[in-house]
Amino acid sequence: MITILQRVQSASVTVDGVRISQIGPGALALVAIIRTDGDEQVAWMARKIAGLRIFRSGDKNFDLDVQQANGSLLLVSNFTVAAATRQGRRPSFDAAADPAAGRKYFDALVRAVVATGVPVATGEFGADMKVELINDGPVTVIIDSDGE
Repeated sequence: MITILQRVQSASVTVDGVRISQIGPGALALVAIIRTDGDEQVAWMARKIAGLRIFRSGDKNFDLDVQQANGSLLLVSNFTVAAATRQGRRPSFDAAADPAAGRKYFDALVRAVVATGVPVATGEFGADMKVELINDGPVTVIIDSDGE
């Protein structure tokens, strides 16, 4: 599982011209489910997203997690985060899970993050979404359940 996590002042998702979700201060997570992902990666990623200290405490940066900062999370399924771009000019999405597995594990991730007590909003799986955000910092980190 690969997630691009961005600290935001606000973020929202619009589908077919209708805003379906939004958060204030917190983090936007663009999440790709990989073909080899399973329950272990879901649990690990949920803990990491909810627990990563990317928020300020006064003058000290990277001191608080999203819950300690009284923030929310907007989780958006985004298979393109799994793109391989090393060769050629067109990205390869071979590593991304098929839609059925992607939905299964993304939904499991949402449930696992909700269980941490952090307020969660989501995009719409498989939809053509327009995602707006005001990046705070900017702080953007890449989290890979199988990487460093």
